[in-house]
Amino acid sequence: EAVVSGERSASEITKEFFSRIRENEKEIGAFISLCEERAKEKAAHVDAKRARGEPLGKLAGVPIGVKDNIHVLGLNTTCASRMLENYQAPFHATVIENIEAEDGIILGKLNMDEFAMGSTTRYSAFHPTHNPWDLSRVPGGSSGGSAAAIAARFCAIALGS
Repeated sequence: EAVVSGERSASEITKEFFSRIRENEKEIGAFISLCEERAKEKAAHVDAKRARGEPLGKLAGVPIGVKDNIHVLGLNTTCASRMLENYQAPFHATVIENIEAEDGIILGKLNMDEFAMGSTTRYSAFHPTHNPWDLSRVPGGSSGGSAAAIAARFCAIALGS
């Protein structure tokens, strides 16, 4: 609503969320990868649409994290496995097409148990994810990166599976 009303810009919101991620991500490990430039470009596009008076989507300016087993065109989809470390998604998953159409801002890909086989998010090939409220605990899984990202306020919406 803040973006649609003009109270806040999508660019401003996106910068704030990336700032929070930079401050705390190392100790939490919610993300496998970030797409900051892509997110800033999308936010600028949303702001330009608003400036032109064009209608904005229902997710205009909303920062979103995507579990790393969901395809986002051009981003790596690793399923938290070294085996897929360099696999780049050749298309958008339907949910991502819908997010893009509604002007959501994708911030990056979220950690998970490798191939979604686990319940702690300690079994990612890249790094474990910690519970932001108590770093000695796990956030659960296999969508632990999604849970941790929401709890840490790294994104407003996180996709899991």
